[in-house]
Amino acid sequence: MMRFLCLALIMTLLACNAEVNEIPNVSSGRIERISNLSSKYVDTRNIDIWLPEGYSTEKKYAVVYMHDGQMLFDSTKTWNKQEWMVDEILTNLFRKNNIKECIVVGIWNNGEYRHSEYFPQRIIEEIPIEIRELLINKNLKGKPQADNYLKFLIDELKPFIDNNFATLPDIDNTFIMGSSMGGIISIYAICEYPNIFGGAACLSTHWPLIISREAEESKTISQLFQDYLKLNLPKSEGKKIYFDYGTETLDSLYKPYQTLVDEIMVNRGYNEDNWITKEFIGDDHSESSWSKRLEIPFQFILN
Repeated sequence: MMRFLCLALIMTLLACNAEVNEIPNVSSGRIERISNLSSKYVDTRNIDIWLPEGYSTEKKYAVVYMHDGQMLFDSTKTWNKQEWMVDEILTNLFRKNNIKECIVVGIWNNGEYRHSEYFPQRIIEEIPIEIRELLINKNLKGKPQADNYLKFLIDELKPFIDNNFATLPDIDNTFIMGSSMGGIISIYAICEYPNIFGGAACLSTHWPLIISREAEESKTISQLFQDYLKLNLPKSEGKKIYFDYGTETLDSLYKPYQTLVDEIMVNRGYNEDNWITKEFIGDDHSESSWSKRLEIPFQFILN
């Protein structure tokens, strides 16, 4: 257990250590970077926008907003030499005419404070005070920032993207995706902004929510988030939500939590038409595993 938690801590601290001055190389399409984008809500950060080959302002494209943007395209510039292979996978799906064309907005995390931006802020006040202090002091590295992170995305980033690129800005063409705590902030986003996002894809969702040696603390916080989902998960009409998990390393912890969330999904009216949960035997908590199965959530939300 502790080995998995240490791995999660290392991933949290190192996830931003890409070559910040180099634009990722892609096998198809191109990257346009917004360097050090400033915000009144969050720290400055890079935004990497992937445009598919043949991108034209004469057409309109769906948009997928993806967290941990520095890990998406080029393994030679990531801390662990792994990537999601977003450009290769989407290009292959486009060529098969399996999905509608989209652009991808890769939102870089800010490293040490990644957890504070991805942690669902609405449950903070419900957490027992002693666990809340542990959470803030040891996990969040300061006050929670998820609500400001989403305000940055909705009030600043999305308008910029829609004003400067050929997008379809409506709810049916706006999606959000991430892994681990990026999966948490993705489901939180569709709950907080159901009129913005038509779908959320959450890979290896980190349902324990914290990095702690005390399993009971994780269960307490996760239960509070489940209670939040029971009240705030949007109605199923017009929505698509995807979850998955592996069985190795940190992912080996997730199945019991995911089973409880699946019950919530059923109770909120979701079915096979608008919701998927998948288990991937042998997959671990890494970009290499996520890239192997990434075409599945892309096909689901962009079909």
